[in-house]
Amino acid sequence: MPSDTTGFWTPVALSRDLPAGTAMPARTASGSIALWRSASGRLSASADRCPHRGMRLSHGFVRGEALSCIYHGWSYDRTGHCLRIPAHPGLAPPETIRVATYDVEEVGSVIWVAMGTPASKPPRLEGLIPLRSLTAFAGIAAIEAAADTKASPDGIVEIDAATGTICLLLSPQEDGQTLIHVLLKGDPGPAGAIGASRAAESLRRRAEGLQKEEIAR
Repeated sequence: MPSDTTGFWTPVALSRDLPAGTAMPARTASGSIALWRSASGRLSASADRCPHRGMRLSHGFVRGEALSCIYHGWSYDRTGHCLRIPAHPGLAPPETIRVATYDVEEVGSVIWVAMGTPASKPPRLEGLIPLRSLTAFAGIAAIEAAADTKASPDGIVEIDAATGTICLLLSPQEDGQTLIHVLLKGDPGPAGAIGASRAAESLRRRAEGLQKEEIAR
Protein backbone atom coordinates (compact mmCIF):
# COMPACT_ATOMS: atom_id res chain seq x y z
CA MET A 1 0.00 0.00 0.00
CA PRO A 2 1.22 3.54 -0.73
CA SER A 3 2.21 5.60 2.30
CA ASP A 4 0.73 9.04 2.77
CA THR A 5 3.92 10.17 4.51
CA THR A 6 5.95 10.08 1.28
CA GLY A 7 3.74 12.14 -0.98
CA PHE A 8 1.28 9.46 -2.05
CA TRP A 9 -2.42 10.23 -2.10
CA THR A 10 -4.66 8.84 0.64
CA PRO A 11 -8.47 8.59 0.24
CA VAL A 12 -9.79 10.21 3.42
CA ALA A 13 -13.52 10.78 2.82
CA LEU A 14 -16.37 10.68 0.35
CA SER A 15 -17.41 13.97 -1.24
CA ARG A 16 -21.01 13.74 -0.09
CA ASP A 17 -19.90 13.58 3.55
CA LEU A 18 -18.54 17.15 3.32
CA PRO A 19 -21.16 19.62 2.03
CA ALA A 20 -20.35 23.28 1.44
CA GLY A 21 -19.87 25.33 4.60
CA THR A 22 -18.81 22.43 6.82
CA ALA A 23 -15.69 20.97 8.42
CA MET A 24 -14.90 17.43 9.51
CA PRO A 25 -12.01 15.41 10.92
CA ALA A 26 -10.26 12.89 8.70
CA ARG A 27 -7.67 10.33 9.67
CA THR A 28 -4.47 9.25 7.98
CA ALA A 29 -1.65 6.94 9.00
CA SER A 30 0.08 10.10 10.28
CA GLY A 31 -2.81 11.31 12.42
CA SER A 32 -5.86 13.53 12.23
CA ILE A 33 -6.33 16.36 9.74
CA ALA A 34 -9.09 18.94 9.28
CA LEU A 35 -11.10 18.85 6.05
CA TRP A 36 -13.35 21.77 5.21
CA ARG A 37 -15.35 23.08 2.31
CA SER A 38 -15.96 26.80 1.93
CA ALA A 39 -19.31 28.38 1.20
CA SER A 40 -18.37 28.50 -2.48
CA GLY A 41 -17.47 24.80 -2.45
CA ARG A 42 -13.67 25.03 -2.39
CA LEU A 43 -12.03 22.11 -0.63
CA SER A 44 -9.15 22.49 1.85
CA ALA A 45 -7.13 20.28 4.19
CA SER A 46 -4.99 21.42 7.11
CA ALA A 47 -3.37 20.30 10.32
CA ASP A 48 -6.04 19.67 12.94
CA ARG A 49 -4.66 22.00 15.63
CA CYS A 50 -5.18 25.72 16.03
CA PRO A 51 -1.80 27.42 16.73
CA HIS A 52 -3.38 29.44 19.54
CA ARG A 53 -4.54 26.86 22.10
CA GLY A 54 -4.30 23.59 20.20
CA MET A 55 -8.05 23.10 19.76
CA ARG A 56 -9.02 20.81 16.88
CA LEU A 57 -9.87 22.88 13.82
CA SER A 58 -12.09 20.05 12.57
CA HIS A 59 -14.45 21.02 15.42
CA GLY A 60 -14.59 24.57 14.09
CA PHE A 61 -17.01 26.34 11.78
CA VAL A 62 -16.87 27.68 8.24
CA ARG A 63 -17.87 31.24 7.44
CA GLY A 64 -17.59 32.21 3.82
CA GLU A 65 -14.12 31.23 2.61
CA ALA A 66 -12.50 30.79 6.05
CA LEU A 67 -12.31 28.16 8.77
CA SER A 68 -12.66 29.44 12.34
CA CYS A 69 -11.55 27.73 15.53
CA ILE A 70 -14.47 26.98 17.84
CA TYR A 71 -12.50 28.07 20.94
CA HIS A 72 -11.50 31.71 20.39
CA GLY A 73 -12.59 32.18 16.79
CA TRP A 74 -9.20 32.57 15.13
CA SER A 75 -9.88 32.29 11.38
CA TYR A 76 -7.73 30.80 8.62
CA ASP A 77 -7.88 30.81 4.85
CA ARG A 78 -7.25 27.82 2.60
CA THR A 79 -3.50 28.57 2.50
CA GLY A 80 -3.31 28.34 6.30
CA HIS A 81 -2.79 32.07 6.90
CA CYS A 82 -4.53 33.55 9.96
CA LEU A 83 -7.06 36.14 8.80
CA ARG A 84 -8.63 37.36 12.02
CA ILE A 85 -8.20 37.28 15.80
CA PRO A 86 -11.56 38.35 17.33
CA ALA A 87 -10.01 39.48 20.62
CA HIS A 88 -7.89 41.98 18.65
CA PRO A 89 -10.12 43.14 15.78
CA GLY A 90 -7.77 45.94 14.77
CA LEU A 91 -4.72 43.68 14.52
CA ALA A 92 -3.52 42.33 11.20
CA PRO A 93 -2.29 38.82 12.15
CA PRO A 94 1.41 38.34 11.36
CA GLU A 95 2.44 35.93 8.62
CA THR A 96 4.06 33.70 11.23
CA ILE A 97 0.64 32.61 12.51
CA ARG A 98 -0.21 29.76 10.16
CA VAL A 99 -1.49 26.20 10.11
CA ALA A 100 0.10 23.57 7.89
CA THR A 101 -1.93 22.74 4.81
CA TYR A 102 -1.94 19.73 2.50
CA ASP A 103 -2.61 19.06 -1.15
CA VAL A 104 -6.20 17.91 -1.53
CA GLU A 105 -8.04 16.68 -4.61
CA GLU A 106 -11.57 15.52 -5.31
CA VAL A 107 -11.69 12.75 -7.90
CA GLY A 108 -14.65 10.50 -8.62
CA SER A 109 -16.57 11.69 -5.54
CA VAL A 110 -13.65 10.69 -3.31
CA ILE A 111 -11.51 13.22 -1.38
CA TRP A 112 -7.78 12.51 -1.49
CA VAL A 113 -5.04 14.13 0.61
CA ALA A 114 -1.25 14.00 0.14
CA MET A 115 0.86 14.53 3.25
CA GLY A 116 4.00 15.12 1.20
CA THR A 117 4.60 16.52 -2.26
CA PRO A 118 2.78 14.33 -4.79
CA ALA A 119 4.42 13.58 -8.11
CA SER A 120 1.09 13.03 -9.86
CA LYS A 121 -2.66 13.30 -9.47
CA PRO A 122 -4.75 10.77 -7.49
CA PRO A 123 -5.96 7.69 -9.39
CA ARG A 124 -9.16 8.09 -11.38
CA LEU A 125 -11.64 5.42 -10.33
CA GLU A 126 -13.75 5.40 -13.45
CA GLY A 127 -17.27 3.98 -13.33
CA LEU A 128 -17.39 3.53 -9.55
CA ILE A 129 -20.20 4.93 -7.40
CA PRO A 130 -19.40 5.70 -3.72
CA LEU A 131 -21.79 4.05 -1.26
CA ARG A 132 -20.44 4.59 2.26
CA SER A 133 -17.35 4.51 4.46
CA LEU A 134 -16.68 2.33 7.48
CA THR A 135 -13.73 1.70 9.80
CA ALA A 136 -12.29 -1.78 10.38
CA PHE A 137 -10.32 -2.55 13.52
CA ALA A 138 -7.98 -4.55 11.35
CA GLY A 139 -5.03 -3.90 9.09
CA ILE A 140 -4.96 -4.20 5.32
CA ALA A 141 -3.34 -7.66 5.47
CA ALA A 142 -6.29 -8.98 7.49
CA ILE A 143 -8.78 -7.44 5.06
CA GLU A 144 -6.96 -9.00 2.12
CA ALA A 145 -7.01 -12.37 3.91
CA ALA A 146 -10.74 -12.06 4.62
CA ALA A 147 -11.39 -11.21 0.95
CA ASP A 148 -8.93 -13.90 -0.25
CA THR A 149 -7.33 -11.42 -2.65
CA LYS A 150 -4.71 -8.70 -2.73
CA ALA A 151 -5.34 -4.97 -3.03
CA SER A 152 -4.54 -3.32 -6.34
CA PRO A 153 -1.79 -0.65 -6.55
CA ASP A 154 -4.58 1.93 -6.07
CA GLY A 155 -5.61 0.27 -2.80
CA ILE A 156 -8.77 -1.47 -4.06
CA VAL A 157 -9.94 -4.89 -2.97
CA GLU A 158 -12.72 -6.42 -5.06
CA ILE A 159 -15.24 -8.83 -3.58
CA ASP A 160 -18.14 -10.65 -5.21
CA ALA A 161 -21.59 -10.26 -3.70
CA ALA A 162 -25.08 -11.26 -4.75
CA THR A 163 -25.59 -7.75 -6.10
CA GLY A 164 -22.38 -7.79 -8.16
CA THR A 165 -18.75 -6.80 -7.71
CA ILE A 166 -18.00 -4.45 -4.81
CA CYS A 167 -14.81 -2.38 -4.70
CA LEU A 168 -13.34 -1.56 -1.30
CA LEU A 169 -10.95 1.40 -1.38
CA LEU A 170 -8.63 0.98 1.61
CA SER A 171 -6.89 3.70 3.60
CA PRO A 172 -4.54 2.75 6.47
CA GLN A 173 -5.14 4.56 9.76
CA GLU A 174 -3.47 4.92 13.11
CA ASP A 175 -3.32 1.96 15.51
CA GLY A 176 -3.56 -0.63 12.75
CA GLN A 177 -7.08 0.35 11.71
CA THR A 178 -8.29 0.72 8.12
CA LEU A 179 -10.83 3.10 6.63
CA ILE A 180 -12.89 1.34 3.95
CA HIS A 181 -14.69 3.29 1.23
CA VAL A 182 -17.32 1.08 -0.38
CA LEU A 183 -17.65 1.72 -4.13
CA LEU A 184 -20.07 0.08 -6.54
CA LYS A 185 -19.74 -0.79 -10.20
CA GLY A 186 -22.89 0.83 -11.54
CA ASP A 187 -26.12 1.66 -9.74
CA PRO A 188 -27.62 -1.50 -8.17
CA GLY A 189 -30.74 0.28 -6.88
CA PRO A 190 -31.81 0.59 -3.23
CA ALA A 191 -32.00 -3.16 -2.56
CA GLY A 192 -28.63 -3.76 -4.18
CA ALA A 193 -27.05 -0.94 -2.20
CA ILE A 194 -28.30 -2.47 1.05
CA GLY A 195 -26.93 -5.86 0.02
CA ALA A 196 -23.55 -4.35 -0.87
CA SER A 197 -23.39 -2.54 2.46
CA ARG A 198 -24.11 -5.77 4.33
CA ALA A 199 -21.48 -7.63 2.33
CA ALA A 200 -18.89 -4.99 3.24
CA GLU A 201 -19.84 -5.19 6.91
CA SER A 202 -19.57 -8.98 6.79
CA LEU A 203 -16.07 -8.76 5.35
CA ARG A 204 -15.12 -6.24 8.01
CA ARG A 205 -16.22 -8.67 10.75
CA ARG A 206 -14.18 -11.49 9.18
CA ALA A 207 -11.13 -9.26 8.95
CA GLU A 208 -11.48 -8.14 12.56
CA GLY A 209 -11.79 -11.79 13.61
CA LEU A 210 -8.61 -12.68 11.74
CA GLN A 211 -6.83 -9.71 13.32
CA LYS A 212 -7.80 -10.88 16.81
CA GLU A 213 -6.58 -14.40 16.05
CA GLU A 214 -3.26 -13.03 14.85
CA ILE A 215 -2.84 -10.90 17.99
CA ALA A 216 -3.70 -13.88 20.22
CA ARG A 217 -0.95 -16.03 18.69
